[in-house]
Amino acid sequence: MRVAFNSAHITSWVIGLVVFAIGLSNLVLVHPVPGIVFLLLSLVYPPQVNAVLKARFGFSVPLAVKVILGLVIIWFTLGVSDLGDMID
Repeated sequence: MRVAFNSAHITSWVIGLVVFAIGLSNLVLVHPVPGIVFLLLSLVYPPQVNAVLKARFGFSVPLAVKVILGLVIIWFTLGVSDLGDMID
């Protein structure tokens, strides 16, 4: 089986892994509720999830929405949440 890598897949995986790491950090260091929310949001990023959404429900999450959501999560984490205060 040959897998084709393109910039959209790589971007999705990188942002998904960053959001997953933020969720794991929040889960362990801050509070379980935002950690669980971020972990669940990180499941949106892998391209395989988009394929399942497209097959079952007829829609997928566009890359632009994924990037904006990832930037908002990172901005929120570094600016407002307790995890951002722990990093400083």
